[in-house]
Amino acid sequence: QVQLVESGGGLVQAGGSLKLSCAASGSIISINVMGWYRQAPGKQRELVAAITSGGNTDYPDSVKGRFTISRDNNRNTHYLQMSSLKPEDTAVYYCNVKGATANRLYGNVEPFNSWGQGTQVTVSS
Repeated sequence: QVQLVESGGGLVQAGGSLKLSCAASGSIISINVMGWYRQAPGKQRELVAAITSGGNTDYPDSVKGRFTISRDNNRNTHYLQMSSLKPEDTAVYYCNVKGATANRLYGNVEPFNSWGQGTQVTVSS
């Protein structure tokens, strides 16, 4: 099993900044993609940033230029730096990691897709 622990988030005024962190632990053989998603009330969960093992990043237009994703491979940790925050960025933010793990019972390698517990980000106008 691979567990993710998020930190950061909170209340900030419009135009402000916040940084989220997500640390992965457990039987991790490799990590392919690390990402951040968000879900606002009454809306579907959406991707806000992703970074591959090679360092390629992807952002939707709604956050491009304002959010930056980064990763520390040595610590299996990734970050989301959010700047110029807007009230419409208010949501619960979830981190996500996809990679390969060792099956505890059989010892074979299998893929995993783990989620963090979610952290609230509220941007006041």
